[in-house]
Amino acid sequence: MIVRLTAIVLAAALLLIAVAAWADDLVAEPPGYRTENYRAPVPTTLNGARVLSTSETEAIWRTKSAAFIDVLPRPPKPKSLPVGTVWREQPRLDIPGSIWLPDTGYGVLAAATEDYLKRGLAQASGGDLGRMLVFYCLEDCWMSWNAAKRALTYGYRAVAWYPDGTDGWARADLPLQQTQPEPRPEE
Repeated sequence: MIVRLTAIVLAAALLLIAVAAWADDLVAEPPGYRTENYRAPVPTTLNGARVLSTSETEAIWRTKSAAFIDVLPRPPKPKSLPVGTVWREQPRLDIPGSIWLPDTGYGVLAAATEDYLKRGLAQASGGDLGRMLVFYCLEDCWMSWNAAKRALTYGYRAVAWYPDGTDGWARADLPLQQTQPEPRPEE
């Protein structure tokens, strides 16, 4: 009896240690937008939005039942380049059919960038606030979390977030295509 009781107590203690370690790995949703260290572990939730696995994202993509929005920033041309230096933009590989709205996932957006995001979402949704929008970036990238959260504040009702982004998509050996960002008014 004592051996059995000791085994039960030991098992319960190990379970509590495992649960505590798992809980430490969870990232809480901040009350607002993430404004620093954008490449860090992300929450497993986004209040008001649907969080998608790779298989769920693939199913939605195959049925074309959502608009896909990539918010990965586009590296700017370095200002210190010598005159005459050729600058080549890095290609971006996206989930086919996506629109790329770079720089729209920061925690604080300039008015022009926020307007760019709003226009891009209106274009992607066809003006339908009920159309599903799937936001992504890279794995462990807060930018897509921020952009999805922001879309909720704009009144979009079917917001989904794919936290594994193109990293998870590529790991699943799903197709990617090279894309260019949606033009900005000043471009």
